[in-house]
Amino acid sequence: MKTGTPSSSIEDYVKVIYSFTEWQDKPITSSQLAQRLGVANSSVSEMVRKLKDQGLVDHQPYGAVTLTPEGMQLALAMVRRHRLIETYLVMEFGYSWDEVHDEAELLEHAVSDTFIERMALKLGNPARDPHGDPIPAADGTVSLPHAHRMAELDVGHSGRITRISDENPELLRYLAAEEIDLDASVEVMGRKPFGGALVVKIGSGPGSREYDLADEVASALWVASEKAHEGCTLPGA
Repeated sequence: MKTGTPSSSIEDYVKVIYSFTEWQDKPITSSQLAQRLGVANSSVSEMVRKLKDQGLVDHQPYGAVTLTPEGMQLALAMVRRHRLIETYLVMEFGYSWDEVHDEAELLEHAVSDTFIERMALKLGNPARDPHGDPIPAADGTVSLPHAHRMAELDVGHSGRITRISDENPELLRYLAAEEIDLDASVEVMGRKPFGGALVVKIGSGPGSREYDLADEVASALWVASEKAHEGCTLPGA
């Protein structure tokens, strides 16, 4: 069982394990964990054994790595810290959404629980971060919108952009330049021939525009139906 205060490495591991499965059901493997953390497979194997000894993960040789209830509790606390800090940096300090991830990675291990909760109060207890990812509540509950990757939607499907993956800062800068943002209405118009770009209409009325989106871009955008999207607004908007 886990004793004492977890190290920042342990906090990072459980957060990455949780984040990998947050928007899809497939669990993470040790090799995928190594890739996401930018470390060697041998380092991951050693840390996974440590996490298992502390009761934070379940893992069988050559199998997936999954969080135990105790591991999930720690992961949600770290995700809450990370996303509240990202939101605070955007809303209070004017950071752009492609700048906040690395800053939050540094700060989330350094601040106290009291600081985090006062930050949440200052922000009005937001439900999601600047990229649309849900911010777990202080009690660990999460409200995850029912959404799908834009790349997987059929022609004629419409809704609103409810989440934008923050894995690639360059992609975030591209979307900002193209004025593609959270809460924008979207309709899938079709696809270019021979596996070409996805054609979508973003916006409504005279201000709507058509875009040809590469799969990498369309896979980073998550769309919810209008009904599922109701009540989901960007913190501070």
